[in-house]
Amino acid sequence: MITSEVLAINEKLSNYKAEAEAELTRILAFWEQNALDEMNGGFVGQMYNDGKINEHSPKGGVLNARILWTFSAAYRQTKKEVHRAIADRAYTFVTKHFLDKKHGGTYWSVDAAGKPYSKRKQIYAIAFTVYGLSEYYQATKEAKALQLCQELFHWIEKHSFDPELGGYYEAFSEEGQLLEDLRLSEKDRNDPKTMNTHLHILEAYANLYRIWPDQYLARQLEGILNVFLERIINANTHNMNLFFTTDWKSTANLVSYGHDIEASWLLLEAAEVLGKEELTAKVKDVAVAMAKVTTNGLQPDGSLYHELNKDENHYDKHREWWVSAEAMVGFLNAYQITQDIGYLQHSLNAWNFAKKHLLDEERGEWFWGVFDDYSLMKNEDKIGFWKCPYHNARACLEVMHRCKKLLA
Repeated sequence: MITSEVLAINEKLSNYKAEAEAELTRILAFWEQNALDEMNGGFVGQMYNDGKINEHSPKGGVLNARILWTFSAAYRQTKKEVHRAIADRAYTFVTKHFLDKKHGGTYWSVDAAGKPYSKRKQIYAIAFTVYGLSEYYQATKEAKALQLCQELFHWIEKHSFDPELGGYYEAFSEEGQLLEDLRLSEKDRNDPKTMNTHLHILEAYANLYRIWPDQYLARQLEGILNVFLERIINANTHNMNLFFTTDWKSTANLVSYGHDIEASWLLLEAAEVLGKEELTAKVKDVAVAMAKVTTNGLQPDGSLYHELNKDENHYDKHREWWVSAEAMVGFLNAYQITQDIGYLQHSLNAWNFAKKHLLDEERGEWFWGVFDDYSLMKNEDKIGFWKCPYHNARACLEVMHRCKKLLA
């Protein structure tokens, strides 16, 4: 007998799935209508918050790889030709302009016309290129895409992997020499190993393993999972440490709530892809512990604070779009594992916050974020190096798939 409580939960899940599907359509439409660079090819490098485009902006490797992933994943879901066409456009631009044909790897950025602008090899960006190309292969079965994934995987392993202490170094020159300035952005510390880069190598390798079940890849993917379990996640608090020395000493006492909740579900996804039952069971427990501790950053409005500096007991209280998107998925994942209705409500609350404060109903897409008083962060991009369709479009896809599974 189906109880009234089950019926109520199913109604919530059904509505959530429908709203996520509608929002995915809205997000994709924004990029279809606003992001194409008709003069130079590919996609515009920057759109300001007010909708104006900077035609001279460099184009980031991360932005283009994330567009490739998004529209490849969207096409797999929708089978709409417009999504296939934009995935094809992204694939063409990435493979023509970002791949270094001489030294391997990918450039950090190109100029508006597609010529190399910054030739540094940031492992974070190369990993996202693998993520995008592997998704494109799943969508199209284009053999060249898989070949390029394999080549980039081996480039990362040759230059970045640390065989003695584990994990991966951050950034290299055009020729593959380790750089002195390793930072992903000006906001980051200049440390040789970071949580953020490892998280997105994990994500890329898991997606690659789906289409290429290579034994060496499997070993390296499991190695990254163990790095998280043994080095990155604090065994006492279940928060992640963010920056490290070569020998894995943590260099900053910070909590990034968005990364904690994002990692909670990406770690489980990677373990499930590998298919090792004991490891998957262990990671499930870790995922729930990470989701639970992330609730320390939750606010009554359903949002998460951005960051906590534990040394100063200081919260960075602004809210960014990607954190709410990842909270939607991470808390829904915790609900799937535990059936604790509280986690489902946290996921729904994150979506409700996004609907109220982050969705740009006039121009489309999501705003970068809001300050603690809910005023807009107006100086941030709508399209840019870091403002991409990947977090929120992926959240919609994940909510659709997970709600469908829960309702089955």
